[in-house]
Amino acid sequence: MEGDELCGGPNDERPDRGRGTEVWQRLSAYAYLSAPERLEYVAVMRVFCGTLLADLAVPDVLAKLAQTGDPGDPGGPGAALDAETLTTRLEQLVRWGNLLRSTHTVRAASIVEYQRSRSRYQLSKLGERVQRDADEVLAGADAAREVSSELLTLVDRGLHEIAAMVGAPGGADPQQALERISTLFVQFAEFAESVRDFYAYLGQVLARYDLDGSEYQGFKDLLLDYVEAITEDISFRAPRIATHLDAIWPYLPALLARIDAHAAGIGALADGLPETRVQRSRGRDLTDWEGLRDWFTDTGGHEHGSQVDQLRDATLRALQSLLANAKRMLRSASGEMSRRKDLLRLAAWFDEAEPEEAHDMAVAAFGLYGARHLGVAPDPDRSVPAYVSWWTGPVVDVPVALRERGSRAPRGRAASVEDHSEQKRRLMEQARQQAEARQAAADELLSASGRFDQVRLGAPAMRLLLELLTTALGNAQLRKDASRDFLLDGAQSSDEDLGVRLTAWRTFGRHAVLRSVDGDLTVDDLTLTIERLASERLTSERLAESLAVESLDVGGPAVRGASMPGSGEARA
Repeated sequence: MEGDELCGGPNDERPDRGRGTEVWQRLSAYAYLSAPERLEYVAVMRVFCGTLLADLAVPDVLAKLAQTGDPGDPGGPGAALDAETLTTRLEQLVRWGNLLRSTHTVRAASIVEYQRSRSRYQLSKLGERVQRDADEVLAGADAAREVSSELLTLVDRGLHEIAAMVGAPGGADPQQALERISTLFVQFAEFAESVRDFYAYLGQVLARYDLDGSEYQGFKDLLLDYVEAITEDISFRAPRIATHLDAIWPYLPALLARIDAHAAGIGALADGLPETRVQRSRGRDLTDWEGLRDWFTDTGGHEHGSQVDQLRDATLRALQSLLANAKRMLRSASGEMSRRKDLLRLAAWFDEAEPEEAHDMAVAAFGLYGARHLGVAPDPDRSVPAYVSWWTGPVVDVPVALRERGSRAPRGRAASVEDHSEQKRRLMEQARQQAEARQAAADELLSASGRFDQVRLGAPAMRLLLELLTTALGNAQLRKDASRDFLLDGAQSSDEDLGVRLTAWRTFGRHAVLRSVDGDLTVDDLTLTIERLASERLTSERLAESLAVESLDVGGPAVRGASMPGSGEARA
């Protein structure tokens, strides 16, 4: 009896929904790694990955599980499987896409033999890759991988040779170019992968804040010596590699075309079967070269620059993490130890305590007596009545360092000094404008001195006049007069910056109105004069003349009136 096994794909029951469905199917291949029976699935997948083009039935898988079991664990997950359970596991792997039902032609002498032979399985390409990656992760997930920096020298040398080949008369030999390119990209892929793994391990280590002295010393030597050597080597080789790539780039499309014509390889399948996707060897496509160039030079295609720039940034962050650990250890040596161990011990006490004891421990440990907080002073500008409960009252902001680490000491990089030059410039400009406005008001008063009743002062000039008058009256001394009630002595005020002086004296029967844009002010029985500080004192004759011309009289017994802005004259 002959028959062809025609079975559907692993996801026939799911309708095709484009790219999203394809991604979902590929991600389903990882499902067995998180299933409850993950150890059994991994053991089965290792059986299929151990043989090329494995085409196994259920009895074959059972036999291999018994042969390849762990000698130290004879009762492992694979050895405990029976035929029925194993069939269920295999069918589930088929649905996830890790295995395929065998599609070979079956020759059987009976129906029983045909049914037994048709239940055969083989490994899918995606399933093999997932299992290989899983085994690699399980074998060395926490190991520190050494960076293959010597491969970077070989990459530099290989690019130099390719640049010389494409620049030679007649161009490069396709076979020699293919060999150089294949070797180059294998070396580069190994180097780039080792760099990624090492920096991932380094970040995992430096993220710890419980390093003791010996661990810190070891990682300090690793970072300062090993990482520095790697960074310097990459920084030295990167410009040379970029120069070689610039020399190769104009010839690259023609070179790849000549190589494809010389050795098409499996790429010919893509021409004959357009629906078949072919993954070329590294270096055969232009996108591989673009990835190589982006690794060493910043072409603007990535937000964070080239990989070389990212390595420099990663090294800087690693140094900052190392310094943070150093500061923590210094604080520990000076008595400012981290409270991590104390908090872990307290957490263990809480876990073992009864509810009532836990409340008492919380009060004693954190000082939560009554309405008290964590010992952080409240805002002094905020007044909270005594009858307000702390439960409904304003909260107190506890610093992050105190809340998370029990330490008030700041951590991390010191804040940069703020640049106040723009603020200083703005304040100086504002002060200059104010000084100019006051000087203009003083000049206006000096120009109007002697004829205040004939001009209308501006608002700044009027404010300055009232300011000087108020100061002068405050400085004056009253002297009793037998016939005229009292006199003013020394009623003067001056502004050294503006260079003006106001002098006031008593003049009975004089009345004047000071007019300004803000209103009018009527003054009685007072005479004012404004002069420059550099001028000589007025003589008595000039004072008499000023009395006849100016007659600015302000208030003996009272200031008779002051108008509100825009209200005209008001007399009191």
